[in-house]
Amino acid sequence: MVSWLSIVYFAEPWGKSALPSGMDSFCYWVPTLADPYLHSNWNDQIAYPYSPAFLQLLQPIRVLPWQAFAGVWAAILMAAMSYLTGPRLILLGLAFFGLMEIWGGNIELLVALAVVVGFRWPAAWSFVLLTKITPGIGLLWFAVRREWRSLALALLATAAIVAVSYPLMPDAWQSWPQVLAKNVGKNGTWASVPVPFLVRFPVAIALVVWGARTDRRWTVPVSVMLALPALWYGGLSIMLATLPLVGARSWADVRRVLTEGRAELGRDLANAHLPWRRRTAEKAITRAD
Repeated sequence: MVSWLSIVYFAEPWGKSALPSGMDSFCYWVPTLADPYLHSNWNDQIAYPYSPAFLQLLQPIRVLPWQAFAGVWAAILMAAMSYLTGPRLILLGLAFFGLMEIWGGNIELLVALAVVVGFRWPAAWSFVLLTKITPGIGLLWFAVRREWRSLALALLATAAIVAVSYPLMPDAWQSWPQVLAKNVGKNGTWASVPVPFLVRFPVAIALVVWGARTDRRWTVPVSVMLALPALWYGGLSIMLATLPLVGARSWADVRRVLTEGRAELGRDLANAHLPWRRRTAEKAITRAD
């Protein structure tokens, strides 16, 4: 509650305090449906680069005054984080960039929520594809595992949203590809993790493919995080999605998962050395002969 009240208090008037809240959520409140991409360079303070569908989704709360919108939006993000962490790990969520993300008001916690929910309801991936886009690489999980029905549901849901949204804002939809093209190659500012997208993206692909083949669901949110167009520090909060995927709902669960993870890593490393040891033994036998 204290965090929420602080966010609402420092959101008004926006930009007047040393560390205003809602730096990102302000970008969702400002654009008009008539000209949503008036400011679309994502390094600008009031840039809006997402699809028109996202603005339409938020329209019921975008009609609120700014401070009220900031309060509602912060509550939505807090609810998303609470779902990911559960009540016992809420402090962990806040400490692990969750509070930073909620303070800024970006959508990474909702992306994390979509990833978790998307294993059961693949249509949730449409949120990712119509906002951040590149983290949609997480859909490789379904492709590698040949779960074609889940992949089709994710893509069909996205197409259905576009089909409904496009007639309402055709000009904006036609402009969106140009907006994306203009932002290609732009990294984040000083407030982002200094690892270029072209370095992170191949790692994200390799990780989700490996995870799909070895049945490690936790690799999907990590891959999604790595595949963000610009990896702001708040974006690291996407990794909170690993908690429900590994069954960590308490501190005892976290300790158990870490212990099991270290043991599993040890076994993987040992198995990785077996081929080398086998080749060494074969060479020794050959030389003895």
